[in-house]
Amino acid sequence: MASISVLFLTIILTFISANAAELQTYIVHLDSSKGQHFIQKQDRQNWYHSFLPRTTSGANEEPPAMVFAYRNVLNGFAAKLSAEHVKAMENMEGFLYARPQRVYMKHTTHTPNFLGLHQNLGFWAGSNYGKGVIIGVLDTGTTPSHPSFNDKGVPPPPAKWKGKCEIAGCNNKLFGIRDFTTGENGTQFDQDGHGTHTSSTAAGNFVNDASVLGNAKGTAVGMAPLAHVAMYKVCTLLDCPESAIIAGLDAAVEDGVDVLSISLGLDPNPFYLDGIAVGAFTAIQKGIFVACSAGNSGPSNSTLANDAPWILTVGASTLDRKIVASVSLGNKDVLDGESIFQPKDFPQTYLPLVYPGSNGDKNMSLCMEGSLDRVDVKGKVVVCDRGINGRIEKGQVVKDAGGAAMILLNQVEEGDSTLADVHVLPASHVGYKEGVAIKTYISSTASPTATLLFPGTVVGVDSAPAVTSFSSRGPSLQSPGILKPDIIGPGVSVLAAWPVSLENNTQTSSTFNIMSGTSMSCPHLAGIAALLKASHPDWSPASIKSAIMTSADQVSLNGKPIEDERELGANIFAVGSGHVNPSKANNPGLVFDIEPDDYIPYLCGLGYTSQQVGIIVKKTVSCSKTIPEGQLNYPSYAMTLASGENKTYSRTVTNVGEADSTYTISVPDVVVPDGIVVVVHNSTLKFTQVNQRLTYDLTFRRSNSVEINLPYGEGAMAWRSGKYLVRTPFAIKFV
Repeated sequence: MASISVLFLTIILTFISANAAELQTYIVHLDSSKGQHFIQKQDRQNWYHSFLPRTTSGANEEPPAMVFAYRNVLNGFAAKLSAEHVKAMENMEGFLYARPQRVYMKHTTHTPNFLGLHQNLGFWAGSNYGKGVIIGVLDTGTTPSHPSFNDKGVPPPPAKWKGKCEIAGCNNKLFGIRDFTTGENGTQFDQDGHGTHTSSTAAGNFVNDASVLGNAKGTAVGMAPLAHVAMYKVCTLLDCPESAIIAGLDAAVEDGVDVLSISLGLDPNPFYLDGIAVGAFTAIQKGIFVACSAGNSGPSNSTLANDAPWILTVGASTLDRKIVASVSLGNKDVLDGESIFQPKDFPQTYLPLVYPGSNGDKNMSLCMEGSLDRVDVKGKVVVCDRGINGRIEKGQVVKDAGGAAMILLNQVEEGDSTLADVHVLPASHVGYKEGVAIKTYISSTASPTATLLFPGTVVGVDSAPAVTSFSSRGPSLQSPGILKPDIIGPGVSVLAAWPVSLENNTQTSSTFNIMSGTSMSCPHLAGIAALLKASHPDWSPASIKSAIMTSADQVSLNGKPIEDERELGANIFAVGSGHVNPSKANNPGLVFDIEPDDYIPYLCGLGYTSQQVGIIVKKTVSCSKTIPEGQLNYPSYAMTLASGENKTYSRTVTNVGEADSTYTISVPDVVVPDGIVVVVHNSTLKFTQVNQRLTYDLTFRRSNSVEINLPYGEGAMAWRSGKYLVRTPFAIKFV
């Protein structure tokens, strides 16, 4: 018995030893001020390599290996290391810390017109369609042969461009392609489709006669059709390693991009532990605008990613186009849903209608794989609840079981948020109310029937824009005193370039797909930022961001306040400052500018150490000065207020409108929740020249005589001067 125990202990110790020696990718942060200062690239790499242990503790132990040596966005490198290797580094001069890398996830024929961008007219033409601006995209790669990346009308690369194209097929439009995943999937081309879609949404050139399975016909074009595109492939088919993302950011900064579009994200970490946040800060130090997706984890609160204040955090909204697929029930009710697959030969005769989950089986209600094997659905219209497995996957389960069609029903939390998908069989995705009506009908008769109708593309849905259910919400967890998301933009059923044909999954010269996600809304805003950069080359990233936020729309096409597709008014943590209006952003009147060093006392105020702040700003800092989050010169406010408490913040605005102008704020321009008083201490701002700066103070006061039973309140204030209206929203947490 004793010998068995010894054997068991030996096995355990062997397992622990092997596990400790297992290599994984670490991000290693160094303090260059404690080590050497480097001018030549090779010198830097030699110093980085000096941190890799030269000896191993066991003959069979895999040696450490450098993965990426960073030059711009991070002082340090990524390497394959064991925990023992990291421990050996800890006493070396210049070592700060090392952490295992995180793995990030990937989070249009009509959207330009929907956003008020019209060919040869107004802001679009005035900005020269983004000509001369370089948009860097971090994603899954792209498809150089796609006509969206033709370079008609696009000038040669600017003299400042230092990047390169690693494959054949680049031109003046798509002049940079770099792969930071080589060795993981072996190709620089986009095997996923995500990157082709996002890069063409930001800056695809004009392509006539675009459609998806004959729907949404029109001219496909990105937001900045004459801008340049540089693609940094940082994602494989499976995931997006943080080390590759940092390497992509590092290269983009050195290459000379003007705008970065990053539709990737993960649960938020403190900013100094977030590779995107750290890299984005270096970008804004270099004058590069950064837009990131908020994430697709809505509708719950505090689910958004990419919430650093130097990043434009973008939520998703609907557009006024739907690809309609209607459900006609046996009781003659017709309920509208959506689907891209619109078969012309689907029978209009009523078929048996069945809801497999009516017996209470959760797997059957969701149409999970294998759940319909013992259910007779052959030739029937099958009802499936949304959730857990993919929407298209549910249709495949129904098809494999012999079903004739599928009706996909939203759950209560998804409300009216329906999506047009390329389903594998006739299908309709309907909202929650419609789903309740369908289930009620099924339970009301012994022989329920239904059929599907396919009216196709409908334009002019006046409830748009609305916040879609999946769009991640604030408040920010890492910095609750900064209101996030910043803005919403089109992210539902967006048509853009795709690497293969949806009909037969082969490569053809002109293929498109419709996708939904904040991954789609982010490149819209990146493209709009490129237009603003072309129109105002002297504007800082913070000024561009301010212009987008303070000019945002607050109402839908029907003139009513923007709604949440969960059948609620859209609250401030869903909509942020509002819905982007590119033409208004081009002439905002005033902007709230922020210099990169202005973030240092803000970061110190978050409780970060000088070393942690130094990792972000890449220099030695002292946290002798701090400011509260609300004192950052941000174009919105977020705060907590206890009963009877006052908080005063200052803001500095820069005049980018008419030289001689006077801005005023009056009682009707300040909207506050019950129990809150807002006092503007200097309610008139008189400017005499462009780029003049003026400062005002604002006090938020909570009454101690008004009972407030809500967790949050929201409001806004607006400065007015002739045609200009500069709006700043605020959110208040009641404590």
